Amino acid sequence: MTEQQAARDNARILIIDDEPANLKLLDRILASQGYQQRVLIQDPREVLSNYQQHRPDLILLDINMPHLDGYQVMAQLTGLNDPLLPPIVILTAQHSKDYLLRALAGGARDFVSKPFDRNELLMRVRNLLDAQLAHRILHNQKDVLEEMVRARTEELHHTRLQVVQRLGKAAEYRDEETGNHILRMSHICALLAWEIGWDDAQCDLILNASPMHDIGKIGIPDAVLQKPGKLEPHEWAIMKTHAAIGAKLLDGDDSDLMRMAREIAISHHEKWDGSGYPHGLSGEAIPMAGRIAALADVFDALTSVRPYKKAWTIDAAVDLIKENSGKHFDPELVEVFLAQLPNIVAIREAFSEPESP
Repeated sequence: MTEQQAARDNARILIIDDEPANLKLLDRILASQGYQQRVLIQDPREVLSNYQQHRPDLILLDINMPHLDGYQVMAQLTGLNDPLLPPIVILTAQHSKDYLLRALAGGARDFVSKPFDRNELLMRVRNLLDAQLAHRILHNQKDVLEEMVRARTEELHHTRLQVVQRLGKAAEYRDEETGNHILRMSHICALLAWEIGWDDAQCDLILNASPMHDIGKIGIPDAVLQKPGKLEPHEWAIMKTHAAIGAKLLDGDDSDLMRMAREIAISHHEKWDGSGYPHGLSGEAIPMAGRIAALADVFDALTSVRPYKKAWTIDAAVDLIKENSGKHFDPELVEVFLAQLPNIVAIREAFSEPESP
């Protein structure tokens, strides 16, 4: 027995007819050809439950039945939106063109006239089953391919996140900042973005993009970047160029991720009152991603230990943010920040620095 023959013999066939004699005849004809899985239904009201239980490969359906006629049964089946709805063969004693066209329009694929011609019935059943089983194989292959693509996309997404975080860490380590700063800062960004109404995709973007906010520090000389004391005016001018350097490093890629990363790099030192850098933007002229990153970055920097300072307390950092609402920070964003402070503190704890050995 060929594999195709075995698949055909094991195909599930749903037979629906209110006449017991017709059911018995159809059952006997199909059994004689080796079809092993036959489900007989006399009451059309039982079709849906049987369909969902047996998931047939072919349906033989009478049209004239009490309670529900064949057209109504087809409408119920079509309403399931099953991507693998099996072919329906209409069993009918009617031969008018309008009658048959209505059946075909309702979802039928073929029809067999009553009284049944045994050879005609078996040939139509065989042909439709072969087509349906081939369709099922293609559908299953499509599902496998889609799962492979989904898994690969997820792997690439994870890899991209890891690369982005390591790029961010490269800049942080040059500045002798703590390695988990970018993790805390990026998760705070995502939390604030969600709370102001960004969707999942946008929140994921800022989670991935914000770790590169200070990537431009790679281009700042060590004498300036790692100077322990206060910077001189000319040194501060050099330090401020890291925003433009970061934007230049991230330029030239039209992906959503890199566009947002560039936007954050160039704007996260702008201030609400226009006193920031590099362009002196103010208010809503500052991209929202930059405003979010500025608030998250400053809060985590203040509450983290640096070689040149001790960590501020949460209360002290919050007081400074309140004082700078409407000056450094977007005042509406500050309100969101304050409302989410317990969750922000939880993020800090989740990504706290490991203790030194």
